[in-house]
Amino acid sequence: MASKMEPLPGTSDIWEPESLEWVRLETSARDVFRRYGYGELRTPIFERTDVFVRSIGDETEVVQKEMYTFEDRGGRSLTLRPEGTAGTMRAIANQGLAQGEGKRVFCIGPMFRGERPAAGRRRQFHQISVEAVGKCSPALDAECISMLARYLQGIGINRIRVQLNSRGTADDRARMAPELQAYFKEHVTVMCEDCQRRVDGNVWRILDCKNAGCQPVIELAPPIPELLGEESREYFAQVRKILDSLGIKYAINPRLVRGLDYYQHTVFEVTSEAEGLGAQNALAGGGRYLITLPGSKKPVEGVGFGIGMERLMMALHPTPFEERGTGHVDLFVAGRGVETQPGRMQLAEELRAAGIAVIAELENRSLKAQFRTANRLNARFVLVLAEQELAAGTVSCKDMKTSEQETCPRPRVVDWVRERV
Repeated sequence: MASKMEPLPGTSDIWEPESLEWVRLETSARDVFRRYGYGELRTPIFERTDVFVRSIGDETEVVQKEMYTFEDRGGRSLTLRPEGTAGTMRAIANQGLAQGEGKRVFCIGPMFRGERPAAGRRRQFHQISVEAVGKCSPALDAECISMLARYLQGIGINRIRVQLNSRGTADDRARMAPELQAYFKEHVTVMCEDCQRRVDGNVWRILDCKNAGCQPVIELAPPIPELLGEESREYFAQVRKILDSLGIKYAINPRLVRGLDYYQHTVFEVTSEAEGLGAQNALAGGGRYLITLPGSKKPVEGVGFGIGMERLMMALHPTPFEERGTGHVDLFVAGRGVETQPGRMQLAEELRAAGIAVIAELENRSLKAQFRTANRLNARFVLVLAEQELAAGTVSCKDMKTSEQETCPRPRVVDWVRERV
């Protein structure tokens, strides 16, 4: 066997049975979101770098420290997608939106950020991204949050907490920024280097800082909801009113701004009390945004969220899965002799056509070795087709759980298995 080569730090291989759980989560997402009128979109894994820089904001941690950016052979700057919204908006803008038209899409796939790996965070991570584009409505924001809660509860995550805030409009932020800057300048000497730089650069990024030393200062900063203009306050009030009517419980978090510059009005984050998450308890987050794409002068608005699939797995399965390379099988078709091999393979194909998972012996090993293989595969039944059975037109059927064995006429084997699987 070749020398062992582990995946790169921050990445991992996903084997069955864990991969089957990933499929369940993805299938449930497709089912729930399609009931709300969303269709699936698959965007490229890499895009032109300016798609992300202009959309996300060049002052964000993502752009400054985390993006995987490289130059291709044509001299173009390309970036592995660090989040789902920018690529989705680029795709929708290319297709075009008629006046008053909206689009609802979701994407499922890998994202890439060069951050230090931590619990539930990987350099290649997987995300479910949902976007409702082209409409601006408090009701749409509330429906988006409700849909997210319904999905999480549907896959078995019930102890969730919705945190809610408003970032207001660009006019609000321009008016609020001096007040925030004045406050943080009073405490700049006790803040981290990044936040010291942000005071005069992008003061909003301070509110998203995760540095423990900055938290006491951030906690006492002027609360955003109290600084909003009348229009933004009314918008936020409508979102809360509709969430109340839908029975969605939430808590106002006046420091929540999310980490990207394109957000405006509603922002939210969903956390869980599941034991597998520990301190890194955020499952999903998002909000309303306004993005101006490269080559376009008119901004496109929407609302959406991203769900971290690794986080979902940690919440649902605190204990790691036992890795297993081969998929689940219902039964194993064993036999002896080269002359029985075509019959074994034909029997296996008939069973598969009937919806039964089967592995057939393709070599000419001893029956003892074949039964060991069946045990390793956790096959419930072993069907033996050797020279004796071939001559008699029968198959020997053994229940690996009870050790009971019986002989079945070859034409009845599929029915015999169906009655028991």
